[in-house]
Amino acid sequence: MKFDKPAGPNPIDQLKVIGKPTDRIDGRYKTTGRAPYAYERHDVVGNQAYGYVIGAAIAKGRIASMDLAKAKAAPGVLAIVTAENAGKLGKGNFNTAKLLGGPQIDHYHQAVALVVAETFEQARAAAQLVRIDYAEGKGAFDLAAARDGATKPEPKFGGPADTAVGDFTGAFAAAPVKLEETYTTPDQSHAMMEPHASIAAWKGDQLSLWTSNQMIAWSAGDVAKTLGIPKEKVVLTSPFIGGGFGGKLFVRADAVLAALGARAARRPVKVTLTRPLMMNNTTHRPATIQRVRIGSGVDGKITAIAHESWSGDLPGGGPETAVGQTRLLYAGANRMTAMRLAVLDLPEGNAMRAPGEAPGLMALEIAIDEMAEKLNLDPVEFRIRNDTQVDPEDPKRPFSQRQLVQCLQQGAERFGWSKRNATPGQAREGQWLIGMGVAAAFRNNLLTKSAARVRLDRKGFVTVETDMTDIGTGTYTIIAQTAAEMMGVPLEQVKVKLGDSRFPVSCGSGGQWGANNATSGVYAACVKLRESVAQKLGFNTENLQFADGQVTAGNRSVPLAQAAVDGELTAEDAIEFGDLDKKYQQSTFGGHFVEVGVDIATAEIRVRRMLAVCAAGRILNPKSARSQVIGAMTMGVGAALMEELAIDKKRGFFVNHDLAGYEVPVHADIPHQEVIFLPEADPISSPMKAKGVGELGICGVGAAVANAIYNATGIRVRDYPITLDKLIDKMPEVA
Repeated sequence: MKFDKPAGPNPIDQLKVIGKPTDRIDGRYKTTGRAPYAYERHDVVGNQAYGYVIGAAIAKGRIASMDLAKAKAAPGVLAIVTAENAGKLGKGNFNTAKLLGGPQIDHYHQAVALVVAETFEQARAAAQLVRIDYAEGKGAFDLAAARDGATKPEPKFGGPADTAVGDFTGAFAAAPVKLEETYTTPDQSHAMMEPHASIAAWKGDQLSLWTSNQMIAWSAGDVAKTLGIPKEKVVLTSPFIGGGFGGKLFVRADAVLAALGARAARRPVKVTLTRPLMMNNTTHRPATIQRVRIGSGVDGKITAIAHESWSGDLPGGGPETAVGQTRLLYAGANRMTAMRLAVLDLPEGNAMRAPGEAPGLMALEIAIDEMAEKLNLDPVEFRIRNDTQVDPEDPKRPFSQRQLVQCLQQGAERFGWSKRNATPGQAREGQWLIGMGVAAAFRNNLLTKSAARVRLDRKGFVTVETDMTDIGTGTYTIIAQTAAEMMGVPLEQVKVKLGDSRFPVSCGSGGQWGANNATSGVYAACVKLRESVAQKLGFNTENLQFADGQVTAGNRSVPLAQAAVDGELTAEDAIEFGDLDKKYQQSTFGGHFVEVGVDIATAEIRVRRMLAVCAAGRILNPKSARSQVIGAMTMGVGAALMEELAIDKKRGFFVNHDLAGYEVPVHADIPHQEVIFLPEADPISSPMKAKGVGELGICGVGAAVANAIYNATGIRVRDYPITLDKLIDKMPEVA
């Protein structure tokens, strides 16, 4: 199905199933322990052996020698895989560094060997007997030190490295009110609960891989390319994923080494990455240095805005696209953005929830608050005053929907913003200084081809098959809701099968594009199935209604199941998008409001309450959408107050590579959270008229927390995370 003109009225608009707060259909499996996660697939193949990954003990250099003798002789050992005996390996399209290092080492904890044994304990014990001597090289591990040598990156997924409209330099120089500040965000880890894990089994030259992965088609292709086998020889299955946040978009060492280990041991092998390997071996959100300059008239209208960002990655990697939202969020005739990339020998940087906008808004939305203060304007009013309904870089291109002002206004009213004391450090309750902060939220709507197969059986049950994944977001449920709405059957009569490379290729889970695109692919397949049903039952397809298990036209009504009485009906199709995204800017918007308390004596920070107001197209399932947003808000608090991968700048690794040292929010850190979805259906986006909300919920949260802390204390911190040591010596005197 080609989607190249705005959606008109369609069966989804009935909203009998879509749009209802629906319990997740996979919830019973997860709450009873019956959801089959990758490492626990005891049901798929027997006689599984265990692999234990050895990571490099240096960040740069080469392996001088490797002694495997004692490890090979250890109890239970079946095989040891190294780059020397693994055969010729390629590198996947989505990997920056090789997944099996040696003799050259690209980064700390790059996998250099896999020990396979009868039990996990035997594999782990034998791994300790492997003796590796390294010739250590000199590496670059400090972004600030490498900043001056950073270069302009090649244009990739995040758009051009540099943009310019009008005369920023002249307009900024002439502006009566100016701001120029630098902000930093640290390296961060996905820190999802389920580790990267895989089970591999060979049957002849056919590889079956049960793994934890967000993007089935990408990863099946990368496994095949790495191993040098045809893609059709790889079956990759990932029906349940215990969190990904972007860290499982790409194949990692567990998958490739499980395959190599299974080939070497001649039996199925399971591999999981330990938590330290998850931090250093897999991808992470790279640190940024961001410079923001804003010029304004005394009327509070922005006349000049610039955002520059520096980040680092391994050779061949890409930048953190932290400037993208600044191209679209606020009006202003004179604008520029720039990204620079430094070569660092740290583990690979790549996508983490809301890549680009999450760290970019952490800087931009503090700068907006600082500018509002210079203008003596309320921060909400300053943002509203600089709203735009067209692309600021191309005024002829309107937004398809843009309710940023409504998000801010409704949020301010619901949160009690009018009670905020505009003078920092003045509101106090006992030992606590109280502050409120706000930030705008922004995330683009991305359109991606997505396919599905739909089956109707003689009992009237509908089965959906697509390689789309559910990373804990509720995908099973919204896909079932879509099929139920389209085919006119109860939700209980829909079965959803996900995460299998033998199914039609979907958009996958990432980039906030999953819900809208995957359900649109199911919509397209259901349209075809409806046509087949109509033909089978002898109906004219015009004005046909599917409801309550019946197919009705005029006075004639036939049970849906009757269409499949002679055999199952099957339809397959994909949603393919035209150029509407070029004619209209498609984005999602929100407003985040946060109240904090800061202990006047200790500078301890506590978040007291949070509100998100979101405008993100049609909300397919308000219940799971709310869960997505409050989870994202929680991650935003972590980014603001505690999350930081500390770098050993001499040895080049992340020191706090476990959940004891890498702090993330727990329940006690998160207070009352409220989420409001504004009514919105965007016909420009898709036949579902939806967009996405999973990443919008984190965008801007960090800055809202930072702005609240400033309002509470009068101390402006521009370097995340905002920990009490950055406040304590500047706190007001204790009265």
